[in-house]
Amino acid sequence: MIKKILFLLFIVNVFAVGIYAQSCSLPGMTPGNAIPVCGTSIFHQSIVTNCTGPDVAQTSCPIGITSSSSFWYKFTCYQTGSLGFLISGISPNDDYDWVLFDITGRNPNEVFTNSSLPISINIYGAGSGPAPFPESPTGCRPGASGNVHCEGSANGNTPFNAMPTITIGRDYLLMVTNWTRSTTGYDLTFSGGTASITDPKEPHLLNSRAICDGIQAAVKFNKRMKCNSLTASGLEFTITPAIANVIAAAGFGCATGFDMDSLILTFDAPLPPGNYTINIRNGTDGNTIRDNCDRNIPIGENIPMIVYPVVPTPMDSISKLGCRPDELQLVFKKNMRCNSIAADGSDFVVTLISGTEPVSVISATGVCSPDGLTPIIKVQLSAPIQTKGTYQIMLQTGTDMNTIIDECGQETPAGATLNFTTKDTVNADFTYRVKIGCERDTIDYFHDGRNEVNNWKWNSDNIRSSGMQNPIIFYGSFGQKQTQLIVSNGVCRDTSDVVPIFLDNTLKAAFTATPIVCPAEFASFKDTSIGNILAWRWDFGNGNISFSQTPPPQSYLATKPTKEVYPRLIVQNNYGCFDTAIQKITVPYSCYIDVPNAFTPNRDGLNDFLYPLNAYKANDLLFRVYNRVGQMIFETRDWNRKWDGRFKGQGADPGTYVWILTYTDADSGKNVVKKGSTILLR
Repeated sequence: MIKKILFLLFIVNVFAVGIYAQSCSLPGMTPGNAIPVCGTSIFHQSIVTNCTGPDVAQTSCPIGITSSSSFWYKFTCYQTGSLGFLISGISPNDDYDWVLFDITGRNPNEVFTNSSLPISINIYGAGSGPAPFPESPTGCRPGASGNVHCEGSANGNTPFNAMPTITIGRDYLLMVTNWTRSTTGYDLTFSGGTASITDPKEPHLLNSRAICDGIQAAVKFNKRMKCNSLTASGLEFTITPAIANVIAAAGFGCATGFDMDSLILTFDAPLPPGNYTINIRNGTDGNTIRDNCDRNIPIGENIPMIVYPVVPTPMDSISKLGCRPDELQLVFKKNMRCNSIAADGSDFVVTLISGTEPVSVISATGVCSPDGLTPIIKVQLSAPIQTKGTYQIMLQTGTDMNTIIDECGQETPAGATLNFTTKDTVNADFTYRVKIGCERDTIDYFHDGRNEVNNWKWNSDNIRSSGMQNPIIFYGSFGQKQTQLIVSNGVCRDTSDVVPIFLDNTLKAAFTATPIVCPAEFASFKDTSIGNILAWRWDFGNGNISFSQTPPPQSYLATKPTKEVYPRLIVQNNYGCFDTAIQKITVPYSCYIDVPNAFTPNRDGLNDFLYPLNAYKANDLLFRVYNRVGQMIFETRDWNRKWDGRFKGQGADPGTYVWILTYTDADSGKNVVKKGSTILLR
């Protein structure tokens, strides 16, 4: 790249006041005026002009990448895949750099400021030998690697990059820079990848419109077409009946660009009012009109055209009004001259026919094309209209001493009128009524429906919805609810605030109780119920009841065998609703923990198991049994899991077995270790 810079300095010295000092202003030399290309044909760039351009934005190469002496090419991806292309200089000593950008949804000029847009860069140069520094051909091809190749031949840089993946529907720009300022140009070919940049839409005529007295006609295509495929004489077109001949054709935008979506035909004589057909044929260049993929509009294709009598253009219609309109858009069948519209809006006056809100006009403007014509005139009102009413807009002579004039020079007569109506604004505020129930609550919602509201959308907690004006919604769960309403009368729309509604009748009976009550001990009870509770009724299962929220401790008579009791709590809230909770309490005959000194695992239902007895209050329990040689044959941490006298699936031998029991006393918190022996009898 250093040698490239030296070569550049040489060029500057030779042409100090010459062509290199000019800016890049020719069509195709700026991102916003890029040349459209297609994947089905070779594009030959025959003009290579020296000019000065800024660096593009990028962070991958250590030096800047200039847009000087560059041409820009644009294309859209129509099938996702890999993109291959080849830039081949006509001269063997040509040197080309290039950068590929993804500009989807971007202003093309962002390539100079947004470093995230480049997706592939190659500014490789030989870096040795005398100038020039050939880098041709170059591009992206199968087998190549890397998405960025900076200047010089170091670090494995090559003239070719790997083929990047491009995505359907996205737009791309390719900048090609000629460092050697070749005057012979280069060929740009897209091939080798799986992506498609060829628009599948075939080219056709779309419609036509006679202009003014029929001396001209506007023809529109179904897609953009190449400007250079149109002859200036317009010989591609004829008209039937053959009352006149086409003598000239000019594409819209072709003066500064490469493609067009429509054109103007000029006839050698005005066409009288009537129905005509515009036909297409090959011109003197041997083709009809070509799209950017060099596909022709079929020979013999035609479209109808009506020539209307030359009369003043009436005010045709008003675009549909929205809510609170502060602007009227007047639509015309013919284009109107923008310079005939009085900027102060004095060409128009609005009067109130019915309603309560008069308004006045403060300005008017057109949606003007480069040729100074507009099919729409925007009339600005002094204030938004917020109420229902019927109005009339009337055309009058403005301060510019005329009404409005169409493209044919015909002035629309003063006094022309159009009526329009407006709708009231709407309000989504609503009211509601809550009906409390024990199993479910009901909320009646109300909206007044004023100002012709005909659409309601209720949303409650993003779960329940309704399209009724006054819905009834049931809630089986209580607590905080949130409701919002959207209303519309077909024109105006409003959304209410999210309204919180608290259903305060949540009722849940709950309590805690001592789970195990040993002989001579008492059970404690604690209410944990939820709700606005006014009354409690305890039934402890021992014959006692209480109506206190904090009941006294209760004792239970120990019986043999161990029994279970089920105390219950019934609570009542401020709405007269009830709920019940039940707990289980175990009442052992004894809580003394010990291990039997003998057992008979013969499955007769008597003393069949060995286990710690009454270990209700033993935490972190561990019970182990060993045989006479010290081998552990049983272990458990659950005192209800009992040894059945078997070991490894077989009945253990009768005899004496040693056991060890460890646990933590639940009341005192002390660690307890007990040891003993048991005789297994058969």
